[in-house]
Amino acid sequence: MITYIALLRGINVGGKMIKMDQLRQVFESLKLNNVRTYIQSGNVLFESQEDREQLIRSIEQAIEKSFFQVTVVLRTVKELEEVVSDTPYRVTDLAETDSLYVTFLAENPSAEAIDRCYSFKNEVDEFTIVDREVYILIHKSYGTSKFSNNFLESKLKVKATTRNWATVNKLISMGKE
Repeated sequence: MITYIALLRGINVGGKMIKMDQLRQVFESLKLNNVRTYIQSGNVLFESQEDREQLIRSIEQAIEKSFFQVTVVLRTVKELEEVVSDTPYRVTDLAETDSLYVTFLAENPSAEAIDRCYSFKNEVDEFTIVDREVYILIHKSYGTSKFSNNFLESKLKVKATTRNWATVNKLISMGKE
């Protein structure tokens, strides 16, 4: 069995509410194993042998049937470990006011979209695109940063969802349990 982490975009914000026990039931109804959720922002761990693309379609359809349309980004524990090891920022060197986020892209953006996104770089916050992830180093507040999930989706032309560094590491830890 492969342990997957489903990262759901935009739930429990803006009135799009799903209780975690209801979300877990949706995943269990798909015959996925060892289903667990972490916090209210749409992080679901589970085990399966099914094909990744089929899992994404099945999960998105089941959630839409029970609640509303949602984008699901799927990663394995190993892939999340690679995200942590591949960070372009030295986490130990971050200032107290800095925070690190990872935006998980549903697919690889085009080279043109990446170039377009990099044209918006500034001195306030930093970001680096690596394959299907965008590492965002925020020096003040994510809420005031230009590099929000919506901004990155609009520039990269792919669906995405963002998690803070602590959540990424907690999901890895839970995935190894």
